Amino acid sequence: MTSHHLSKIVNAAIGGLALSLLAAPLLAAGVVYEGKAGPGQGKHIVLVAGDEEYRSEEALPQLGKILATRHGFKCTVLFPIGDDGTINPNASNIPGLEALESADLLVIFTRFRDLPDEQMQHLVDYIESGRPIIGIRTATHAFNTKSAKFGKYTWTSKEPGYEQGFGRQVLGETWISHHGRHGSQSTRGIIAPGQAEHPILRGIKDGDIWGPTDVYGVRLPLPGDSQPLVLGQVLEGMKPDDKPVEGKVNDPMMPIAWTKTYKGAAGKPARVFTSTIGAANDLPSAGSRRLLVNACYWAMGLEDAIKADANVELVGAYEPSNFKFNGFKTGVRPADHELK
Repeated sequence: MTSHHLSKIVNAAIGGLALSLLAAPLLAAGVVYEGKAGPGQGKHIVLVAGDEEYRSEEALPQLGKILATRHGFKCTVLFPIGDDGTINPNASNIPGLEALESADLLVIFTRFRDLPDEQMQHLVDYIESGRPIIGIRTATHAFNTKSAKFGKYTWTSKEPGYEQGFGRQVLGETWISHHGRHGSQSTRGIIAPGQAEHPILRGIKDGDIWGPTDVYGVRLPLPGDSQPLVLGQVLEGMKPDDKPVEGKVNDPMMPIAWTKTYKGAAGKPARVFTSTIGAANDLPSAGSRRLLVNACYWAMGLEDAIKADANVELVGAYEPSNFKFNGFKTGVRPADHELK
């Protein structure tokens, strides 16, 4: 073998190693589902997990798979990552948020995150850009940042004009309370008066939305132009056919899904949708899945493409964990959520 050939082989090996090293952080950061045929072709959704209790790290990959394989959206799912490179819902480290630069929609399901400034900057750039946002469950208290730079986004913010941070100002509410008994009273979705024809509710009727997670308390009326779409009927037990609890817990019923707008620093009003139902073990309910899928279409201005009978079936095996602090599956890496 000549020295010239040996040099080419060595250079190729070095180049390949460099490429693999460059690719490693990207692969470790999350999982990408490339959109197949469907109305979502050409649109990019970034779904950000990061809560300790409701298994967003299981719910969002499943939602991303549905949106990609059934509807054509490109979906990037990002996770909280521990020091060992596995998904750790207790970690305030969500690498890969630069994917938001090309996003057409942010779906956020985090809780009390205190992210490094360089990660938070990507989220803030998106939040203030005027692009649409969907917040699920604990996103009402998405951030508990100690950062001086981004303190106004924290759930307890006292900054004038931005009180109670991202949750209240962007989504419409921050953390208030459990409404009913957490862990023993489940939630049935009832269409809010006058909203049956809203595009997000296409194909959904009373009782289709159900989840074992409880209703969250909110302050009524919700702020600004918030429009409740679905009310949460508190049930006596943990089955979809249980009776409603009698008494004032259901009078009035709390909104569990609503729309609003948010005008950020860019001065452009963004469509916002918030759902306090959507934990991993809420998604076996087809109505709960349809609500979130329809909301993604609406948020991006694609409401004309929402079909009442659109396919929202689960993709692959899906056996969600029950909501529980420290109840996550250990040793799971983002690559384990790739489509097989």
